[in-house]
Amino acid sequence: MQAPEPSNKYGKTFAIIAWLILMALLFVFFQDTISKQLNPNQQLRSVQGSAGETRTVLIRNKSGHYVGTLLVNNQPVDFMLDTGATTVAIAAATAEKLGLPFGTAIKVNTANGIADAWRSRIDRLQLGDIVLHNIPASIVPGLNSGGGGTEILLGMSALKQLEFHQQGNQLTLIQRN
Repeated sequence: MQAPEPSNKYGKTFAIIAWLILMALLFVFFQDTISKQLNPNQQLRSVQGSAGETRTVLIRNKSGHYVGTLLVNNQPVDFMLDTGATTVAIAAATAEKLGLPFGTAIKVNTANGIADAWRSRIDRLQLGDIVLHNIPASIVPGLNSGGGGTEILLGMSALKQLEFHQQGNQLTLIQRN
């Protein structure tokens, strides 16, 4: 009869720890890659044109939308550009976090039908070096309930103050001085 071989508990433990570390590193790497695919405009950069205008370029995400991060009253917020939205539409939880006023109650026509909302106003909205002031907005309670992470729909109350040109997968926003 042969004696059983001693088990190598340390080797198994080390292998499990190594696999866990590898999986964590892969998760961190791919999470960052997925985040950049969903929001390729997390760090908006602008350039000054020859006539003194400010130009900010947005890259279309993998779903075909222009999504990015802008500053509302100096606080970063994710947005999706929506030329079909009359005003800038803000999720209620985001509006509360930003300290925006809930003004007059109104009804708004959304993709999901008629919804309750409140008029509001954004003192300062910044896209790269483009700065807009006193922007009409609507606070819409169920705006980001779809889980897409979009906290603001950047609508025409802001966009009408800019020129914009699309070419390929890029949209250039232009603010004339």
